[in-house]
Amino acid sequence: MKKLIIAFLISGTIAACGGEEKKPAEEKKEEKKDALAVENQKGLELIGASDCTTCHRINEKNIGPAYIDVAAKYEATQANIDTLVNKVINGGQGVWGTVAMTPHPTISKEDATEMVKYILSLKK
Repeated sequence: MKKLIIAFLISGTIAACGGEEKKPAEEKKEEKKDALAVENQKGLELIGASDCTTCHRINEKNIGPAYIDVAAKYEATQANIDTLVNKVINGGQGVWGTVAMTPHPTISKEDATEMVKYILSLKK
């Protein structure tokens, strides 16, 4: 009986220690990603409340490029954010083909910035 209990305790200890332990760098990366998702939630809400989804989808091309494709093309630098904010507000053409992006002059610069930051946060 003692041998059975000892074997059970040893196997329980091995099972408890057998899981992979997260490294501090991995934990920080996940925390940063979670914080970024919360921070950019406003951008997602603004996109949902606008007409953006008429032409854009997150994961697939529609009339305009998928948001993940935009995120892959542009680094999240202030210069790129400013460029994309101007495209949201003023429209644009030629970067993703011949179909013009409709201008959205009623979207404030602050809201457009939140939307662009959300889109760029989708970079893998």
